[in-house]
Parts: sequence; C-alpha cells; structure tokens
Amino acid sequence: MIRAMVVDDDALVRLGLTDLLDSDDAIEVVAQATDGLHAVEQATAHRVDVALVDVRMPRMDGISATRRLRALPHPPKVITLTTFDLDEYVYNALAAGADGFLLKDTDPAEILRAVHLVAAGSAMLHPTAARRLIDRYHHAGQHQATSARARLENLTPREGDVLALLARGDTNADIATHLNMRESTVKAHVSRILSALEVTNRVQAALLARDAGLT
Repeated sequence: MIRAMVVDDDALVRLGLTDLLDSDDAIEVVAQATDGLHAVEQATAHRVDVALVDVRMPRMDGISATRRLRALPHPPKVITLTTFDLDEYVYNALAAGADGFLLKDTDPAEILRAVHLVAAGSAMLHPTAARRLIDRYHHAGQHQATSARARLENLTPREGDVLALLARGDTNADIATHLNMRESTVKAHVSRILSALEVTNRVQAALLARDAGLT
C-alpha cells in the first residue's frame, strides 16, 4: 500500500486529489496539509511514501516544504504540483529534491501512474524537460563549481561517462545505446552515481555535473 499525502492550500484541489488517490486500491491518503509547514508536521506524525505538493502556498511554499520533507528521517518522495511546466518554481523544487512534477490539469490516470512510479523509485520527469529547466535557470558560482568537481572525484570513469549523458538529458535507454550497455546496467550506474554524489534524483545529479563543467 502506498501511503500518500496531499498538500495544497485550495480545499477543492485537496478534495479532488484525495478522492482520486483513494479510488486506487493500492493508494491510501494518510494525511492532507494546507501549506508547507503543515505538510512537514503531517509527514512527521504519519509515515508518508509519496507527497503531492503544490508549489505556491502561504506560510511555507512547496520549495521550502520539499527541502524540509526530504530532510526528514524517513523522507517521502515528492511530486510537485504546478500550473506551468517550465517555470523557475519547478526548477527550484526539483533542485530541492522533488522527484518530478505534474501539471494540475494532468489526466487523472496519469496522476495515479505518477504516484506509482515515484513510489517505486522512478522519477516523474522527462529528461529533456529537466535539461531545459537547467539550461534556463541554473547558474553556478565559483564555490559551487569547486565543490561539485570534488564530489565528482568519487565517481569511476565509467560513471562519469554515464553522468555526462544523463546531464545532457539522455534517458537510460539512450545512455545504454550510446555506451553499448544493457539498460539494467545503466540503471545500476545511475543508482551508484546518486549515492556517491549524495543527491536524491537525476536532476540534482545533472546540476552537479553542470557546476563541475562536465556539460
């Protein structure tokens, strides 16, 4: 059973998403929250596997909430809810540790699919969209560049090759073809890369690669 939380300051949106998630026998909505601060309180009180978090909310927005949720001892996966798919709020939420984003007008079946995918450890974000967000909004200072290069030293040369392709927006299938690997091997490399770089998702790994000048 996937334990979900819905976070939105709009009561009608919360109700609609809760009803949708509860219609899936494999998902149970264990908490609702009206803003980011409330979300952190609820995630502390309840074990949550996946949180659907609105970006723009009072008291604490979805970006700060995502950062706080991902820092919990048992952090939930986070799907950001947004109105626009390529805005700076989405970029900041992904950089804070969100596993992907959904537009609020996404088809209900796709929302359910996203919850299942993220709960299983996959990212709900097309790599090309991630690259466009990084290209548009990411700017690194000298300190970030130095720190990123130091962290990339933890990778093997082959992992560096995988990271470079990941950072340019390639899917696992693309990487497998380019490096003549099995896709399962690429997945294993990506998992190792995330662990070695101490990041939670592909977007954060791509950000480090950009900071280090790998792309």
